[in-house]
Amino acid sequence: MVPSPQEVKDALQERLLGHLAHSDPGYQALLQEYPSRGGKRLRGLLVVYAGLAHGASLEASLWAGAALELFQNWVLIHDDIEDGSEERRGRPALHRLYPMPLALNAGDALHGEMWGLLVQGLEAGILPPPVLAEFHQVVRRTAYGQHLDLLWTLSGRLDLSPGDYFRMVAHKAAYYTAVAPLRLGALLAGQTPPSLYEEAGLKLGIAFQIMDDVLNLEGDEAYGKELAGDLYEGKRTLILIRYLQEAPPEERTRAEALLRLPREAKPEAEVRWLWERLLASGAVAWAKEEAKRLAHKALDALIPHLEQLPGRDAASHLQALLTALVERRA
Repeated sequence: MVPSPQEVKDALQERLLGHLAHSDPGYQALLQEYPSRGGKRLRGLLVVYAGLAHGASLEASLWAGAALELFQNWVLIHDDIEDGSEERRGRPALHRLYPMPLALNAGDALHGEMWGLLVQGLEAGILPPPVLAEFHQVVRRTAYGQHLDLLWTLSGRLDLSPGDYFRMVAHKAAYYTAVAPLRLGALLAGQTPPSLYEEAGLKLGIAFQIMDDVLNLEGDEAYGKELAGDLYEGKRTLILIRYLQEAPPEERTRAEALLRLPREAKPEAEVRWLWERLLASGAVAWAKEEAKRLAHKALDALIPHLEQLPGRDAASHLQALLTALVERRA
């Protein structure tokens, strides 16, 4: 019988916190801080159901899912430090709770634990060797996407197009959010992932990130991150790119002057002005339509394939999770 999403979340949480147990309570608290905050466990859920849908064992699927959740957590620690973020999952970011060097070191530790978990799975014969190579792709592609994102902000670049955004997000978020879970599902079952998984997965992952950008402007208490934090951090989102392309010259000049300032120098009143202008413009609605277009195109290609997989109940859960990526119900 296929476990429910809540049962999978609970199993992933137990594995994560158990793997990060340590004899030093203070060190353990640092390592477990982000994982213990919960979250949707979206990527772990996708891996587990993709593995089961392809015919892999529950143990192998949970093992790989826990490893991808470890990846998510160490990347978030580093990302929050690099962006100067204030919040994560409804609480202060790790570097706001502890001195930044300790938070950075905790991220490094979780990175190492991710590889350690994978090696243990390989040595125990639970995970097939190609899984390790897939995790290498996850790390290298995410790092390159983060490089582009940071470079644009640090260099003050504002002459970006939607195509630039799509390229950055395809590496930074889309691959590990949607492509890797699908590919891992096939690899865990000893199969070669079809090219469809990357082609459709990138579209879904990009749509997911667009909606995350939307929620940063329109979010509520359930969002879990600093509202309008992207504006303080100077993120070059699809919404902002579209707004700058369409804004009157005087508005664009004012917005660009604000965006070139470091976070600590941005006046709150000016950030609120830009926030209100983005919400009032057609950029948010346009971005939402782009997300829906990409998601529908991806799902139209993926669903017929998923319906043919051997683990039909798991494939049904997988399909629901992939659909919820853009609806943000997962």
